[in-house]
Amino acid sequence: MRKLAVLSLHTSPLAQPGTGDGGGMNVYVRELSSALARAGVACDVFTRAASRDVPESVEVEPGLVVHHIEAGPRRPVEKSLLHLVVEEFADGVGRRLESLVASGEPPADALHANYWLSGVAGHRLKHRLGLPLVSTFHTLDRVKAEVSSDEVDLADPDRRARSEAEVIGCSDAVLASCSVEVDQLVELYGADRSRVEVIAPGVDHAFFSPGDRAQARRATGLSAEGPLLVFVGRIQPLKGVDVAVEVLAELDRLGVAGSRLVLVGGPSGPLGPAEMERVMAAAEARGVAERISRVPPLPHELLSAYYRAADCCLVPSRSESFGLVALEAAACGTPVVASAVGGLTTLVEDGTTGFLVDQGRADAFAARVAQLWADPEAARAMGRAASRHARAYTWPIAAARLRRLYGQLTARTLVDCG
Repeated sequence: MRKLAVLSLHTSPLAQPGTGDGGGMNVYVRELSSALARAGVACDVFTRAASRDVPESVEVEPGLVVHHIEAGPRRPVEKSLLHLVVEEFADGVGRRLESLVASGEPPADALHANYWLSGVAGHRLKHRLGLPLVSTFHTLDRVKAEVSSDEVDLADPDRRARSEAEVIGCSDAVLASCSVEVDQLVELYGADRSRVEVIAPGVDHAFFSPGDRAQARRATGLSAEGPLLVFVGRIQPLKGVDVAVEVLAELDRLGVAGSRLVLVGGPSGPLGPAEMERVMAAAEARGVAERISRVPPLPHELLSAYYRAADCCLVPSRSESFGLVALEAAACGTPVVASAVGGLTTLVEDGTTGFLVDQGRADAFAARVAQLWADPEAARAMGRAASRHARAYTWPIAAARLRRLYGQLTARTLVDCG
């Protein structure tokens, strides 16, 4: 395996996580491609040119190049409309791959599509180029639809789920972050379990590692007094920021005085701005708004200071395929209180590295936070256990497993979806 074509149509790995549609998937594509490049697998990442000033190509590091492909207008486009530019994107990627080979570069040995839109493009390219297709969905429509959806196609509400099923049926391998996602792929989409590979995302321990809490609070400008909670992520209904805010009011009811919450991230998707307004209005009504600090999206490596500064990281997502925020906080030695949904149930060891509670139950979240605050030594022990547990998750480990998988795919007959 020498070279990989990575498809990331709707969000660039160069984009700031926490802005627009940027989030864990940006981190995944960039960090995994970087780890593969350092392991000897060159990665060409293809993303949509979404602004006027992006160059045609950006060399991020040796072996990792991001290519901007013309597909639709050079401006942000709502995800619910991006299916309209998938064909143009796929054709643009095909032409760019051909031009790279014509300039003397080695051809790609496989395609790796991220998210359903890229999967549709990858499906088209697989048949055009005769390359094996690996797909990572990050989120699945039939899972998200049970709790929330911020990209409904009113003209064809089943478009995404139908497309996901078609891509799954034609992928030579589908990557899942955990066993829960494997079951979802099989039960909700009829995936062939033998073609689903569990490869968990990683964390960069050079940035995300334990540190001094007092120093972290000084570095972030946060007060040293009282319990400090942190929420990191895009502000949208799916991420449950309303629950994080409600936890403050519940802590007051439990007699935990002076608790504060730091929200790190920005509104995302068509419902994001309204969600931010709704949540802050609720905070005003409950009398906790003055104890909430809002921090705009940060460069990824700077998040570690906020994790270290906090007594607890809240991950109240209504759906989560993996939960990279929970892993990053754990790597920093910060206990996590998370919703018992999706990949979080395999990532957080309840009672050992953090706590799992029923999704949407602010009172249950608050009770666990109060428990941590009441027993500082137990909280520190939980943070140490979380940090040890996180050591098993690294990008080089994920890259090594993927490299082996890619090699196997190039040596066997491609799946024919008919």
